[in-house]
Amino acid sequence: MKLATHVRPISYLKSHAAEIARDITETGEPMLITQNGEARLIVVDVCTWEQKEQTMALLKMLALGKRDMEQGRFRNAEDVFMDLDEEDLT
Repeated sequence: MKLATHVRPISYLKSHAAEIARDITETGEPMLITQNGEARLIVVDVCTWEQKEQTMALLKMLALGKRDMEQGRFRNAEDVFMDLDEEDLT
């Protein structure tokens, strides 16, 4: 993803919204929108946004799991499976 090749001023967004929506949906490439020469918005399609959100959620779960392990908050897998086997027997 190279935002540098997809930079447009906000006036372009205003006058070409339908074209931008079509292009972004087809390519999955985001577009950087500037206002007064400064970056203001990144426009992405819904599918790309949802994929990034899912990725961020997974990364957060991994980070939380790593933190728990570093703080000693975990159980040995063998112990967990033994407890599950005992529950099945009762």
